[in-house]
Amino acid sequence: MSQSWGYETLIDSANSPTAVVTDPDLIKLFLITLVKEIDMVAFGDPIVVHFGDGELSGWTGIQLIETSCLTIHANDCSGDIYFNCFSCKPYDIKIVERVYKDFFNPERMRVNFITRQA
Repeated sequence: MSQSWGYETLIDSANSPTAVVTDPDLIKLFLITLVKEIDMVAFGDPIVVHFGDGELSGWTGIQLIETSCLTIHANDCSGDIYFNCFSCKPYDIKIVERVYKDFFNPERMRVNFITRQA
């Protein structure tokens, strides 16, 4: 990776099992595991909260890291998940993809990687 201010992986996935997207402990474990796997340093514990109504309800998780943050939004009804990993420290996106697939087992997954520089 060339020198940039930041590196961001965005994952949009569809149809993860309901038991997965509605389990706050699993979402917390995912965030904790991913921080370790990509060699980051957590800043505090992950925050995972449920909110929204009907088709818009779901879990959102945030894990601050010393070099930025991880965020995840999981929809209760559809099983769709939207995830961001942003850091000014480089990391291996293949590890991010593998850990994500292992935890959430989506039917479909789209991964985008961008570098950030003002």
